[in-house]
Amino acid sequence: MSTVKPQSNLSEGILCLLKPAVEEIDLSVKDTRESQLLLRDTIDKLTIELEQLASLHKPPLDLDPYIRKLFNCRRKITVVNSVLQNTQERLNKLQQNISRETNKKKILTENITF
Repeated sequence: MSTVKPQSNLSEGILCLLKPAVEEIDLSVKDTRESQLLLRDTIDKLTIELEQLASLHKPPLDLDPYIRKLFNCRRKITVVNSVLQNTQERLNKLQQNISRETNKKKILTENITF
């Protein structure tokens, strides 16, 4: 008969509980980063088009404030993207630690049964 410590069962249970949540958050962060990059590219294209339009024709209203707003939005998106990237790196490290701990627990459990 094998005797498994309640502590290892608890640890394994916590790891099994955390792993899907971490994977789901990781996927959401990846999707958000991709969306942010697409938005940043779209803002860049729109800014270029507005600048070209403003330089070719004298528009009925001043486009400079709108161009500045787009630049500010782009800057904010870049900051958010950086935060998301750091978050994703932390999640990846957490996932690696969870996998490492799960493997350690499996090895310990297998050694106890022998």
